[in-house]
Amino acid sequence: MFKLRLCAALVLVAVLVACGEQPQPSAPVLTTAPPATTTAEKPKRMFEPPYPYGTTQAKAPAVHDGMVPVVTRIETDKPYVFVTIDDGAVQHPKARELMIQAGVWPSVFLNTKYAEGHQDYFKNLPVTVHSHTSTHPNLHGKGYEFQKHEICGNADFLATDYGKRPTLFRPPFGNYDATTRKAAADCGFKALVNWTAAVNDGRVQFQVGDRLRPGDVVLMHFRTTFVEDFTAFLNKAKENGLTPVPLEDFLG
Repeated sequence: MFKLRLCAALVLVAVLVACGEQPQPSAPVLTTAPPATTTAEKPKRMFEPPYPYGTTQAKAPAVHDGMVPVVTRIETDKPYVFVTIDDGAVQHPKARELMIQAGVWPSVFLNTKYAEGHQDYFKNLPVTVHSHTSTHPNLHGKGYEFQKHEICGNADFLATDYGKRPTLFRPPFGNYDATTRKAAADCGFKALVNWTAAVNDGRVQFQVGDRLRPGDVVLMHFRTTFVEDFTAFLNKAKENGLTPVPLEDFLG
């Protein structure tokens, strides 16, 4: 009888194999726990926004006697600093990556001769675009019509090609006179912006003292040394306990 049962069992297994079915093994016993599922942490930026960017924190001084006010630094009791970048001559491929990694949104002052034909590059940066004349001349001492043509022409170009008319103006080389201020006001600008510190060849240079102060406006340029210059600014701001924030929020 036992032999008959054994034979029957062997025949059943053979049939299952022939039909492509395999006997199901029992579930294995785990001797170690499965690895825990981890979620990759979001990369931390060098600077975190101290307030929602794009919200007005202060307003520009009013246009007076038909002339725009001149702003070289921002009056603030907060540990804020402002970085501005001029010209646009070199469209450095690392600029966007550096700005985003740092969490810093600069203000850029572009010339028509450098910005023309490079809308895709500058529009892709986390920046606000402002005016720096059409051809980058020294405006000081020039006639009203010449200055107005340079200033308004650049503003018209930026409005057309970049979709928004700029509100801030920076004269080339920082040189201006009363005629410059009047022409800028007639072109619709809120303020003429200069600076209190600059970055050149990877070094921060100060007009006063040996450190960045709250409210300082820092000048940079789109150059081949962009990485070195921008990194030098970031490190100095961090060292001096300051957070870079958008200039527009304080000259809204």
